[in-house]
Amino acid sequence: MSETPIKTSRNGHILEVTLDRPKANAIDLATSRIMGQVFKDFRDDPELRVAIITGAGDKFFCPGWDLKAAADGDAVDGDYGVGGFGGLQELPHLNKPVIAAINGICCGGGLELALSADMILAADHASFALPEIRSGTVADAASIKLPKRIPYHIAMDMLLTGRWLDADEAARWGMINYVYSAQDLMTEARKLAELLASGPPLVYAAIKEVVREAEDMKFQDALNKITKSQFKTVETLYTSEDQLEGARAFAQKRDPVWKGR
Repeated sequence: MSETPIKTSRNGHILEVTLDRPKANAIDLATSRIMGQVFKDFRDDPELRVAIITGAGDKFFCPGWDLKAAADGDAVDGDYGVGGFGGLQELPHLNKPVIAAINGICCGGGLELALSADMILAADHASFALPEIRSGTVADAASIKLPKRIPYHIAMDMLLTGRWLDADEAARWGMINYVYSAQDLMTEARKLAELLASGPPLVYAAIKEVVREAEDMKFQDALNKITKSQFKTVETLYTSEDQLEGARAFAQKRDPVWKGR
């Protein structure tokens, strides 16, 4: 097993996070806690704007919970860390874009981790499933998220039967954004990250907070809260230097220079 299960690298405003736990990149409690701290630090670092999460190797992105670790004493209701399982799905106030680059098998809690990202790219050999039904357990986060992301009947097919989707079918149902060759996956993920990193971070923050909070609100209530700047990120945006810079750049027919303040 590698010395550390999580590898990180920085390139300007972009953070790459690689899950590296041979042989399958499964997540135990200790790994989940590390991931939570990594994404918390990403959230709180004003110099970082975009993150990419991927897996080491070319066979597994992540199969989810480490059953071997569970057999050795890891409790399924143990301490997963600040961000919940995998460090992402319960991390509060994460208002920066996260890209998942799926490099292989993505199932169970690994698919739930991917669904916690904002955009999902996949290698053409990647595959997706929720096999919990076959072991008599519930794919808890996926049962909440997936029927809201793809057609209900397709989500229920995956949840009730555990069947696998290849990358093309996952893209067809809208579960992932794009499919690339294995050789091109990280190149394309980095291109997308660079595009996002060049954009307005305060706008991204407002988009992420609005989308997250509006999920449980009536349309008019959410819209009123936006127009009255009652979301913290929206209030920050509309009193920011960046908001003025956007207007000036448009009027002057030049590219804006975003400072995130």
